[in-house]
Amino acid sequence: MFIIEKSFLSPRLSLLRPAPHPHPLWSRNRILKEAFRRNFPVKWAHSTSTMADTAKDDTGSLKEQLAKVFEVSLKVTVPDEPEVVPLIAPCSRKEAGDYQCNNAMSLWSKIKGKGTDYKGPQPVGQAIMRNLPASDMIESCSIAGPGFINVKLSTQWIAKSIQKMLIDGIDTWAPKLPVKRAVVDFSSPNIAKEMHVGHLRSTIIGDTLARMLEYSKVDVLRRNHVGDWGTQFGMLIEFLFEKFPDGKVNDQDIGELEVFYKASKQRFDGDAAFKERAQQAVVSLQGGEEKYRKAWAQICEISRKGFEKVYQRLGVHLEEKGESFYNPYIPGTLDLLRQKGLIEESEGAQVIFIEGKKIPLIVVKRDGGFNYASTDLAALWYRLNEEKAEWIIYVTDVGQREHFEMFFTAAKRAGWLPTDENKHPKTSHVGFGLVLGDDGKRFRTRSTEVVKLVDLLDEAKSRCKAALVERGKAAEWTPEELEQTAEAVGYGAVKYADLKNNRLTNYTFNFDQMLNDKGNTAVYLLYAHARICSIIRKSGKDIEELKRVGQIKLEKDEERKLGLHLLQFPEVVEEACTNLLPNVLCEYLYDLSEKFTSFYSECQVVGSAEETSRLLLCEATAVVMRKCFHLLGITPVYKI
Repeated sequence: MFIIEKSFLSPRLSLLRPAPHPHPLWSRNRILKEAFRRNFPVKWAHSTSTMADTAKDDTGSLKEQLAKVFEVSLKVTVPDEPEVVPLIAPCSRKEAGDYQCNNAMSLWSKIKGKGTDYKGPQPVGQAIMRNLPASDMIESCSIAGPGFINVKLSTQWIAKSIQKMLIDGIDTWAPKLPVKRAVVDFSSPNIAKEMHVGHLRSTIIGDTLARMLEYSKVDVLRRNHVGDWGTQFGMLIEFLFEKFPDGKVNDQDIGELEVFYKASKQRFDGDAAFKERAQQAVVSLQGGEEKYRKAWAQICEISRKGFEKVYQRLGVHLEEKGESFYNPYIPGTLDLLRQKGLIEESEGAQVIFIEGKKIPLIVVKRDGGFNYASTDLAALWYRLNEEKAEWIIYVTDVGQREHFEMFFTAAKRAGWLPTDENKHPKTSHVGFGLVLGDDGKRFRTRSTEVVKLVDLLDEAKSRCKAALVERGKAAEWTPEELEQTAEAVGYGAVKYADLKNNRLTNYTFNFDQMLNDKGNTAVYLLYAHARICSIIRKSGKDIEELKRVGQIKLEKDEERKLGLHLLQFPEVVEEACTNLLPNVLCEYLYDLSEKFTSFYSECQVVGSAEETSRLLLCEATAVVMRKCFHLLGITPVYKI
């Protein structure tokens, strides 16, 4: 059976409050290596204390630690070239080594003609290799091509690093990012409308980005920028007054808010007198009249309860700061932009012209009303100045790309953001593609309606539960266990099917594929994790005791491959955060399960002479898999 990790069973509910390009490597040159070791025995032992301290620094990802070692050598090799950044990358040909340093060619292009004694990039590479300080992490180095330095890591160091993580905890592997506080703006449904499948991607992708940043010790402000302000509320409020003149109304009276919205829109479009009253209602609402504010708040609260059903199923936490929150800041924000001469009159509207764009960014409409651009600019000002965010991330569909490009450009012209993309504070638009049906068109119901997100999630759970019952689990488990497992696997399958794709592409929503227990699916990965836990249980050993007294030894090739992959987890998370691509983490997780399968096929665990070491390797794999699941918002299972 499945056992669910307890910490995931009661997810935090939504708090919706108004408030160098690598060169092809040559084969390893053993003669060069041996000659190097004979002729330059001092390469591993510099006397400078700073060099020794740097070499012993065991913090940061594997790539970062290697970079620190090579940084010492680069300062010695080319002392007149300051701030040379070590170019470290995994070896493209695994037989050549584990990592490579690719600085030699770019350095040669800088120093040639400056009176250097080096005769080409390969001698530069040899000097970098010769000047490396002593380091426990490096077993050997070799030169390939025009100065590429291949590095083979110490197998003993890999084993010790994994064992240290098991004792100290995987949070010690968290990458270090150059920001302390970030805003992730995601989900953002509209009040009075159902959350549909289009909101799935923003909610899932945004939650995973927030989780990865939080793991990386960034203070993340999870913002739900709901559409809770605007002219449509005059229409809704007036229709509410018409249906319930005494003002006494509850959720059941209104029924489905989406139906209520459509009925009010139909009335607005077909009745001139109603339309006039609705427009006046907007004025009354914006003027703060209590009757209208109360009706508006009631409509918003009903919507929040609907959103909450989705967020609770997904285990997503958000804090609402919608359009209404930023509305009071708009006039002051626009005044700041006017003072800088950015806002101009154009055809009765107030706009900001953006170089290279055919149309300007409208910030005040002809009728004097505000719009998305004015709200977004006010929100950005607030996030930079009041919330002190250093990185502001917007998760929306790719169709809004041009809006964000223009909006970001306006902020740079205002001096709010640096023009250098590598400096902070900065903004990023995380675009994503469409969710398609099997017909290749936008995913809809048979009645051509967009699929409600809560119905879609319930269907995933229902299908998973039916499959478990068919396997006889209803007789083995309690009803609670059956429900929890169906939720864990069903919701996890929906999330992973989305996240494993490059977010910029469209993807086809298919229940049969995402609930398949073979291939790159959440079901397969959850089962793989459960099998690892089963191996540990069947050994009868106390894994916590083994962590204290046991020792990991990576003697076979499959053991070392698995160990190295485990150690690369921090740099994968860093890459996924830096590039805002959750699929990078999904690829790593799937590769991890495949490498474990290869290891388990080649290496007997229980009952072998190496049982203790291999059980610890199993535990390390399970620990990393669980952290991957957590970052993806997926609940792990422990038994099948």
